[in-house]
Amino acid sequence: MASLHSPATDTAKLRATARAIYDAAVARAHPSGCLPQHLPAAPQSGRLILLAAGKAAGSMTALAEAHYLDRGFPAERLLGHAVARHGYTTATRQIPMVAAGHPVPDQGSIDSAERALALAAFATAEDLVLVLLSGGGSANWVAPAGMLTLAEKQAVNKALLRSGAPIGEMNIVRKRLSRIKGGRLALAAAPSRLLTLAISDVPGDDPAAIASGPTVADPSTTAEARAIVARYGLDLPPAARTLLDDPANETPKPGHPAFANSEFRIIARPADALAAARAAAEAAGYTVHDLGPDLEGEARAVAAAHADLARRLKREGRRAAILSGGELTVTLRGSGRGGPSQEYALALAVALQAEPGIVALAGDTDGTDGGGGEATDPAGALIDPQTLARAAAIGLDPARSLADNDSTGFFEALGDLLQPGPTLTNVNDCRVILIEP
Repeated sequence: MASLHSPATDTAKLRATARAIYDAAVARAHPSGCLPQHLPAAPQSGRLILLAAGKAAGSMTALAEAHYLDRGFPAERLLGHAVARHGYTTATRQIPMVAAGHPVPDQGSIDSAERALALAAFATAEDLVLVLLSGGGSANWVAPAGMLTLAEKQAVNKALLRSGAPIGEMNIVRKRLSRIKGGRLALAAAPSRLLTLAISDVPGDDPAAIASGPTVADPSTTAEARAIVARYGLDLPPAARTLLDDPANETPKPGHPAFANSEFRIIARPADALAAARAAAEAAGYTVHDLGPDLEGEARAVAAAHADLARRLKREGRRAAILSGGELTVTLRGSGRGGPSQEYALALAVALQAEPGIVALAGDTDGTDGGGGEATDPAGALIDPQTLARAAAIGLDPARSLADNDSTGFFEALGDLLQPGPTLTNVNDCRVILIEP
């Protein structure tokens, strides 16, 4: 039987602490703590048209409905539509809520975008159009432009996801292929008052990048989109290339009259979640080494750098917590299952080589990381000094799993997947490395 202070007991405690820090980050980003105080006064005489898309759409819609209906706003003047990825819908009282594909869109994405555009176009100057946005909105609202079909749009999305391109670059391309992204929903809603409340999942919290910016002016250009396609060698269908080559397909820019009566407000961002993680780590007695909320880069390269930092802090005798947010990328070379957080954790385990006293967790705050687009996909994984030994005992080769991009298979076999389920929010990833010298 393990003694009170055995290595196994200490490791279990560290793993629990890492999970508690992650949970604190997720809780800070949930709409229940950040949405109600930003909800505007209801329109005096017009209608309130609520449009929601993304992984937090269900929780945001339910909160907004309660806010207005419980204060006596007439139900007949509240209308709208909400869409979230499969598995992320919630019960609503008034607004229809549907599910759609993510990260690859499906027919639900098409139907939801068409419904949102129709409702926006239906709005008058007396109405308030309230748009509730969160990460995942790009895939949930899909209105192919030109002659592009859903199958072709799905193929483009898959190519972008496999390319290793950062999310911001993916969205620059997506905007050119859509009738709702890149400010085009705002075009439909004018001249009504338009307020967007958004939970940011993008580095730098750029409104034009959150859900591909359907309600804000788009500073990017079609020329940039063509350059991205060329840089990653993307093989696009002819209908997509026609849209990228058409000057008339450019998105509305800053100063366009459609944005004259529009406001955009970010109500939760990755920095907020990381601040909550920092507070939890400090409460647990750690000196925090904060790498910021906006990290980008190839998952395995970032993991190698973080392993070097963890070893250095340990040599210096620091009882430290290394915290970081942002969204890493994975360039697919193998045929396994995984996602950026899981691949980071696997690469970190390989780089640390069972270094004693170091435990780490990497997880997406939305509750799912890569995978097949199912709500049951894992959010990430945990590693500890026994990870490699336990893998070897059951015949797992971490280097081979990494080469095959099979981080899910690796951690699934060990029982080390992080599986909180859908969190109904999304502010990117949260990575925690705890160091006990």
